[in-house]
Amino acid sequence: MPEDKMPFTGHLSEIRKRLTVSVVAILVFFVAAFSFSEDIFRVLTLPMRSDLKFMVAYPFVTLVQKAGPERSLVFLAPAEALWVHLKIALITGIIVAVPVLFHQFWKFLSPGLVEREKKYALPFIFVSSGLFFLGAMFCFVIVLPFAMKFLLTYKTESLIPMISVEKYIDFCLKFVLAFGVVFELPLVIVFLTRMGIVTPQTLAKNRKYAVLLAFVAAAILTPTPDAFNQTLMALPIIVLYECGVLASRIFLKGKSHDDKGEKPEGGSV
Repeated sequence: MPEDKMPFTGHLSEIRKRLTVSVVAILVFFVAAFSFSEDIFRVLTLPMRSDLKFMVAYPFVTLVQKAGPERSLVFLAPAEALWVHLKIALITGIIVAVPVLFHQFWKFLSPGLVEREKKYALPFIFVSSGLFFLGAMFCFVIVLPFAMKFLLTYKTESLIPMISVEKYIDFCLKFVLAFGVVFELPLVIVFLTRMGIVTPQTLAKNRKYAVLLAFVAAAILTPTPDAFNQTLMALPIIVLYECGVLASRIFLKGKSHDDKGEKPEGGSV
């Protein structure tokens, strides 16, 4: 059975404690990341300076230098460059602190869980953090090069790109964070099915609505209004939805086997 119900003031105290730990972790990683913000900035400019190339042999996917003159970024205000490095350090600190954030989220939920459910703490932190990092990496390696190539070459023959460093970094970081959050979808679906809020059958039956919601979510999360970038996000959401439905079926089967294996109190069957 879960622990005794916590009073409202206890919940507020617990929330404050978890938020404090999370903020401290982000600040620590922010300070560390600021020392390497120039190196991180150079990495973030790779999608603008490189094209994605697929190969038959290992490593199968690589970034190659764009042909033609090298594109450069400009800053339009005296403090813009400084604010960009601060923003890079802050977002990097949040991304690196993701395991800590998920751990604190689990600690907040744990008082309401039974003992059997509390053993999933480590798998939850590992899987949720892994999905977030996978989404961020997928965005940086696959999505951003495609997006930048499309946006900088589509009907721009008579135009010269002069991209503000702040606009470019905002574009990249928002995309990376959005994909990191979106890749948590399978975990959310498994959680909802384990709680009995939805069933895999219901999710499969309403697949067409999920596709529609995927494009709506992509329109909200993408930093640009064009359909191309929205499609780049909507397609992974649809795939992740199907993965979540499949995972929920597997976990529910495992749960039913566990429930059958448990004996009632008193030892009688």
